[in-house]
Amino acid sequence: MRIGTMATVNQQIDFQTAAQVATIFGIPVRKPRSKEESLAKERVADETDKDAVPRPPIVTILGHVDHGKTTLLDAIRGTQVAASEAGGITQRIGAYQIEWQDKKISFIDTPGHQAFTQMRARGAQVTDIAVLVVAADDGVQPQTREALDHARAAKVPIIVAINKVDVPGADPNRVKQQLAELGLIVESYGGDVVSAEVSALKRAGIDELLESILLVSEIEEIKANPNRPGSGVVVESYLDRSRGSLATVIVRSGTVRLGDNVIVGTVRGRVRAMVDGFGQSVAEAGPSTPIQIMGLDGLPEPGDALDVVEDEQTARQLAETRLKLAQQRGDIVKPPTLAEVMRGARAGGVRELNLVVKTGSAGSIDAVRRVVEPLSTAEVQVKVIHASAGPVNEMDVMLAQASGGLIIAFETDVQPGALKQAESHGVEIRRYNIIYRLVEDLTTAIKGLVAPEQREAVLGRAVVQAVFSVGRRGKAAGFRVTEGKIARSANVRALRAGKVLYDGPIASLRHLKNDVRELVAGYEGGIVLTNFNDFEPEDILEAWEMQSVERVG
Repeated sequence: MRIGTMATVNQQIDFQTAAQVATIFGIPVRKPRSKEESLAKERVADETDKDAVPRPPIVTILGHVDHGKTTLLDAIRGTQVAASEAGGITQRIGAYQIEWQDKKISFIDTPGHQAFTQMRARGAQVTDIAVLVVAADDGVQPQTREALDHARAAKVPIIVAINKVDVPGADPNRVKQQLAELGLIVESYGGDVVSAEVSALKRAGIDELLESILLVSEIEEIKANPNRPGSGVVVESYLDRSRGSLATVIVRSGTVRLGDNVIVGTVRGRVRAMVDGFGQSVAEAGPSTPIQIMGLDGLPEPGDALDVVEDEQTARQLAETRLKLAQQRGDIVKPPTLAEVMRGARAGGVRELNLVVKTGSAGSIDAVRRVVEPLSTAEVQVKVIHASAGPVNEMDVMLAQASGGLIIAFETDVQPGALKQAESHGVEIRRYNIIYRLVEDLTTAIKGLVAPEQREAVLGRAVVQAVFSVGRRGKAAGFRVTEGKIARSANVRALRAGKVLYDGPIASLRHLKNDVRELVAGYEGGIVLTNFNDFEPEDILEAWEMQSVERVG
């Protein structure tokens, strides 16, 4: 009351007011740290921990496209491990660790195309040392400068690998001069930046490069304390048909063990299994170790921090808190439809059309980005705020809701839970299996045409229970309707493990021996699809039709 605040005993007051009152009475006050702040401080404190010991360096190879980054990684991997060990699993988890001269070095396998600039930037933030690859015959290019900026922003040591020194027209000195103009002066030019001349194709100079990496690592005194709860960074994540959500993590400090409760961004879980860069199961992973973990309840984003917490309750509370904060920062409103976006654009305002893109395979992500992002106009800016492989899930719907965006499902399925959540929150999901139809649809909407909007509506879903022969070559599926209805006039998708096997008309729909026009939830029947016989039990049948919705305005 003396300082002008009228509050009863049951009212809450802010920390500043409470501290002012406490000071009047001579009571010292210290603001409590949030759990988020505690985790961040623990990561920083690890660098100066008295119990910290040297750890292997984490290296990211950056540079311009076609300058030999992938070939260099293959050369390093091929000279150190057997071909049978360095197969698909090593590349699949996006990171691996080699041993050279009795010392270990961890590498992050980052994509090289310009479309993945943000992922490369996150790779540089994870790393301890950045290797900048420049082709001796091509010199410094736009993505070389871009990669250099990422490495500098991450404040990590840079090693220059001048590749393709054996090809005609190679001029390493010209490369060094161009780098000097960018402020990156190598040792032979009187600077302090280590460089190595290599030929990734002929595997020449690889030992000198690895020696340089270890030398810089010793100078930097890269350390971590393995005897504390583990923390790390997600390199990549994807959905596996049999194992669920998988995340590749580089352990930055501490140790991650089987059974640990973890929080990764807004995703939580318990480590049920771990494999290293060669696909071998491991029980624990110390600092700088790349691992793939199973047991998360969702897909984290590349660049998300992983932290081991004391129990499941703490992980759940942290996940809920982070999700609420993310939603608050996104200014949650009901997501606009394409028609609403266009109405705003025609009213004179520049609007953003945020897209969450899900594809049936990782290779389709870049293709969809390439055709979608150039559709931006002076009135409407098209932005892909998230793109990943796998079926549309509830986290995708939450992201679209928080950002006021639409979901594009290209050659992939929508999980039933996500579909219900999208309907209840007004999030629009558009599905495509031909890329030019996707382009036509978005282009038409962006141009603001007021013709009736054709929107796909899911009528129902069914599960295949048995497969029968029809005639000499045909197959019929016995099914049970689980949701909605299966109508004879509708189109049907046959789905297996989230992949679309068939999308077309129904040739025959029966209940017992009678032809019927539709079957509703709870009923069983038989179905024959036009020119499709590859049924298997547990396949999902999804009935849909196009409905016309008048555009407003």
